[in-house]
Amino acid sequence: MSDAQTAEPAPTLDDGGPTLRSAARSAVRRAWDLAASDGALPGSSATVDVAVDVERPASPDHGDLATNLALRLARPLGLAPRVIAEAIAARMGPGSSSGSTLIESATVAGPGFINLRFTDAALERGLGAALAAPMSWGRVASGGRARHVNVEFVSANPTGPLTIGNARGAFAGDLLCRVLEAGGQQVTREYYFNDSGAQVRNLGASVLALREGREVPEDGYHGDYVADLARAIPAEALAPAGATDEDAAWSAGRWASEQIRAGIEASLGTLGVHFDVWKTEGSLHAEGWVERAIERLRGSGHLYEQDGALWFRSTSFGDDKDRVVIRSNGEPTYFASDLGYVTEKFSRGFDHLIYIWGADHHGTVARVRNAAEAMGFDKAAVEMILTGWVRFVRDGVEVSMSKRAGNFVTLDELLSEIGVDAARWFFASRGANMNIDFDIELAKKQSSENPVYYVQYAHARIASILRKAREVGLAAATDLGGVAADGPDGALARVVVRYPEVVEDAAAAQETQGVTTYATDLATAFHAFYRDAKVVDAADPVTSGRRIALVEATRVTLANALGLLGISAPDSM
Repeated sequence: MSDAQTAEPAPTLDDGGPTLRSAARSAVRRAWDLAASDGALPGSSATVDVAVDVERPASPDHGDLATNLALRLARPLGLAPRVIAEAIAARMGPGSSSGSTLIESATVAGPGFINLRFTDAALERGLGAALAAPMSWGRVASGGRARHVNVEFVSANPTGPLTIGNARGAFAGDLLCRVLEAGGQQVTREYYFNDSGAQVRNLGASVLALREGREVPEDGYHGDYVADLARAIPAEALAPAGATDEDAAWSAGRWASEQIRAGIEASLGTLGVHFDVWKTEGSLHAEGWVERAIERLRGSGHLYEQDGALWFRSTSFGDDKDRVVIRSNGEPTYFASDLGYVTEKFSRGFDHLIYIWGADHHGTVARVRNAAEAMGFDKAAVEMILTGWVRFVRDGVEVSMSKRAGNFVTLDELLSEIGVDAARWFFASRGANMNIDFDIELAKKQSSENPVYYVQYAHARIASILRKAREVGLAAATDLGGVAADGPDGALARVVVRYPEVVEDAAAAQETQGVTTYATDLATAFHAFYRDAKVVDAADPVTSGRRIALVEATRVTLANALGLLGISAPDSM
C-alpha cells in the first residue's frame, strides 16, 4: 500500500469540500437557491439542470475565482445575465443571507460574470489545513466512490536493458498513478511482459552462440549485455533442455530474460518506480484466462471460423476488419493474450483498466476495447493512453534505440548523466501524448538552471530560513489571524491555498503539467515574498511568528508538489 493511502485523511474545509474552489462553488449554489426562494429568480438548482462552475480568472485583479453561472442560466430562466448575476451576488459576501464565511466580495462584471474574492479567514483556513496535516495536504477525496484502478505500464519485453526509448512509459505511468492516488483513487501498478514469445528464444540463441564462440544468429540480439549473459549463464539453466526434448535456446532464453527482468526492476527502482504486480503472458495461458475469454466471446456469438482460423467479429463494433484469435495452425495470437488479460484483470475486482502504450500500438486500441465490450465488460472502463514519441538527441545526432543492434542508451545511463529529478521534471512538464525532443547534452549543461532546480532552491531557501528562526528562538504562530492580510503575505497565501485544486485538476485530467506549472508559480511567489517581507525579525516576534507559519505552509506545499512528481525536496543546495 502506498504512503498516500496510509497517510492521515485529506483535510477538508467547511462550506463544501477539500478545496476553496469547491467551497466557493457550494456558496454560489446556495446564493442561487436563496435568490430562487426569495422570488428574485424563477428557478433553483433543484429545478434547473445547470452546473455551477467556478474557475480562476485570467487576471488576479478580478478576484480569486469567477463564475459564468448567470450567463448559463439566462436561457432557462428567461432573464438577462446581469439581472441573474446581481441577484446571486447580492446574496453572497459579508452580511448576506448565504451564511458563507469564505467570500469577502462578489461583484458583477461584463455581461454577467461574478468575480469572487476570499476572506482572509478563508485563506487562513487553507494555510491551517496545510500545517495541521502536512503529509496529506493537497490530497483530495474522489468525486464519488473511489475506483480501484489497474494501471499497466512500461511492459517492455525482457530481451535487453530498459532503454530511454521505452522508458517514456515508466515516467507517464508512475506520474499517472501518483496523481490518481492523490485524487482519492485506489491504484495497482502492473508490469506485463512476454515470457514465451519468439523474442525470448532469439535471446537464448544469441546467448548460446556467444557462449559457444559462434556468430550470433541474424535475428538475434547483440550488445555487451548479451556477452555478459553468455559468460554468466550457469549449466543448470540449460538442464531443462537436457532432460527433455526442448530446444536449448528456450531454456537459455527463459534464464536470460529473467536476469534482464530483474535488471529492469532495479533500473525502475532507481527511478523511483515500483510495481505491485508482475504478470507474464505465459501465465494467462497456463491459468486458463485466454481460454475463458474465448469462451465468453463464443458464448456471446462474436466468434466464427474461416480458413481454419478462429476470428473475432470486430467489425460489428466499428473496427475496419475482423481479428484473428487462433491461427489456422492452432497457435493463439497476441490478441488472444490481450483478451485473456482483460478478463483476468476484471476478475480481480478492478473498476477501471488503464494501459500506457507507445504510439505504435494505436491499431490495437479499438480491437481490445471492442472485445472487452463483446465479452460483457464496460467498454468505457478499458482505457488506453498512447505516449508520444521521444527523440533522444546527443550532440545534434539522434540516439539509436535498437536492442538487437546493441546501440542504445539505457535508462540507467540517462539517470546517471542528468539525475532522477531532472528527468522526472522533464517528462512531468509535458503531456504524455506529446512528441518531444530530449537533448541529453543540453539537459546536462543546463541542469543548474532548469525549472526543477529553481523550485528545489526555493524549498532549500525556506528550510534555511526556518533553521535561522529556530536559532534565534522564533517559532511559527499558532494563531494565524492576520497572516493572510493584503501585501506580500496575502499574495503568497493565495498561491499556497490553491494546491488542492491543482491536485484535483491533475487527477481529473490524468496529467501532471499543471503540477509543474504550479510548483514554478509557487516558487516565484515565495521568492517575491522573501524579497519584500522580512521573516526572521527578533524585534517583531508577532509578525515573525505569522510569517514563519506562512513560510512553513509554503515549504509543506512545495515538498508535497515535488513529492507528487517523485522529485526530492532538499533542505540545502
